[in-house]
Formats: sequence, C-alpha cells, structure tokens
Amino acid sequence: MPLESIALTFIPNLGVRGAAHLLECFGSAKAIYEASAAELVAVADLRDDIVRSIVAKCGMREAEREMRYCECHQITPIAADSSAYPRLLRSTDDFPAVLYVMGDVAALSKRAVAFVGTRKATPYGQRMCNTLVRELAELVPDVAIVSGLAFGIDGEIHRAAIVEQMTTIGVLANTLPSVSPASHRALAADIISRGGALVSELNSQSKQNGNFYIPRNRIIAGIAAGTVVVESPESGGSLSTAAFADGYNRSVMAVPGRATDNNSRGCNLLIRNRKAQAVMSGRDIVAELMWELEMESMPAPKREKLPLTEQEQSLLMLFEQEPLSIDALQQMSGLRSGELSLLLMNLELSGAVRQLPGKQYEKLI
Repeated sequence: MPLESIALTFIPNLGVRGAAHLLECFGSAKAIYEASAAELVAVADLRDDIVRSIVAKCGMREAEREMRYCECHQITPIAADSSAYPRLLRSTDDFPAVLYVMGDVAALSKRAVAFVGTRKATPYGQRMCNTLVRELAELVPDVAIVSGLAFGIDGEIHRAAIVEQMTTIGVLANTLPSVSPASHRALAADIISRGGALVSELNSQSKQNGNFYIPRNRIIAGIAAGTVVVESPESGGSLSTAAFADGYNRSVMAVPGRATDNNSRGCNLLIRNRKAQAVMSGRDIVAELMWELEMESMPAPKREKLPLTEQEQSLLMLFEQEPLSIDALQQMSGLRSGELSLLLMNLELSGAVRQLPGKQYEKLI
C-alpha cells in the first residue's frame, strides 16, 4: 500500500527533494511516519515545522482520498520504495515519492531510451523518428521508448513505437486520467492498449498552473538510460531534458541537421559543445548505450588477463561496489585527463573494468 508515500507528498513545505531525502534516510515512507520527532531530527536534520507535520500524521487524510480517486479511475500509484518503481529514476536525487500510472506497470521496469524534440517538427524530424525507432526495433525490440506525449517529435516517436510494436511510455505534466493535449487522447489510448503506460507525478489535488513541464522533463530523463534530442531550436524546451540527463550522468544524444535549419540549431550546438553524441541511426544509439543483441543472455567473453602495472593497480583500488564516473576518478586519483584515459583503456583491455553508459566505469575483478 503506497498510502504513506502519497501522504508524504502532502506534507507542507517538504517538496520533492525533501521527500527524496527522507526516503534515502529511512528507506520507506512507512518508516518515516513511524519515526519519533527525535529520530526525524537526528537522522534527517529536519526543520521543526516539518517534524511536527510528520508526527501529527499530516497528509494521511489527503492520501486516503487520493487512493479512492485512483481506484475510481484505474490509476496505479507506485511508491518509490516499491520494486515496480523505475530503477534508474530511483537513483536520481530528485525522484518523485510516487508515480501515478495508467496501463502496464511492468513497462516501467524495461530498459528505456527517451526521445524529445520540438513541437514544430519538420518532415526531416518526422523521418528521423521513424528511422531511429524502426532500426531500434530491429536491434533491441524489448526496449521502451519514452517521451512526453506532446505535439511534434513526442507524438511522432510514440506513433513510430506503436507501428513497430514497441512498448512506449508517455510522461505527462498533468493529472491522470486527463491527457494534454486533448487531441492526443486517442494516441494515449493506443499506448495503453499496446502494453505501454502513461505516467505522472501529479496527484488529483494538484493545481494545474502550467509550471509542471520542466519538472516532468526530469522524469523523462531519469527513467531512461539515455536521451535523444531529434530536433530542437537553440532555446527549445527539450534541451532541459537533455540537461537533466547530463546531470544524472546519462548518455545524451542528438540528431545533427543542416547548419542553416533553425530546428536543428539546438541539436548542432549540443554536439558542437560536446554535450551530446551525434547519432544518425538506431545502431548509433545502441553503440552509445552499449546495448548488444541478447546482451543479458550471452556469456561474457573470456579475456586473457594482462598483468597490471603499479599505477593501474592503484587506480583499480579506488573502486568499491558502485561504478565511478571519469570526473570522480580524476578527482580521487589526481591524474591528468590523458593519463587517466590511458590507464582506463589498459584496465579495459585487461578485463579489470568495463565502461558503462554515461562515461562511468565498473570494476569487474
């Protein structure tokens, strides 16, 4: 029962990051509400007003009303401490305490790639949506396609995924079961009927004020292993999704276009400024995300272990259980960028580490 998680979102002045902080500290919303005032202060360093609200069980009445609303409208609330919650989204520092889902909840557990872009898509952008999704369907058919169900590139991507019989997830900036724009209601119904899902972090008591689009974009970026910007002007809203993905250390990709095309200016600038990897095919996306056909079922190739140098051994000792980014490794090792890259390449060749999406490295031995 996600009752306590929903209640947490109604605590005054707590906010998304505050709720995420509490969940990191206590592990579950139930444990938060069971904690004493002293424990809340000692463990989470909360302000007095928030402590009083939690101890007084604030939010429970609203949460019970929300549960009844969800049952009435066939909406499934997924708490952040549930195994059904998207794993990659849960690893961010501003994950929603609850996701409201219509459709197949299992779609959120699939590995996913996000596509975003301008609402004024050109024929070039539409063709690239169809091409990229078709090629992805051939290479990695069991991947979910994530977007925002908006006009333009979002809609084209969802339609392309449906045509290719791929799972697609629409992340909305409004309360379910409503769909905005209203003209995409039929598309939303298709997404659900084909095994996909609609997702929102907004409860039915949220005041619709048009300010939820940017926060929505962090969910699109957070669910996916990587984000592809198909078409965007220099100041396009989809660039915020790319910024979130970069901040989460996920792969950012962009489809290049002609230098004279305004709709490709944002993509071209991302590539020029080395904020995104240029992709022109589904195979490029698979290569960037390091996905391979039947990757999970294939045994890892056996490599002849090469002896490690003293420097390589020292670098390897910095790894513990979690993957490390290049920036973290550079800070911890004090090595120059070129030296670090060479050592990491040698460690990869020796089978000691492997590179993950988002310029992260994982220890294998």
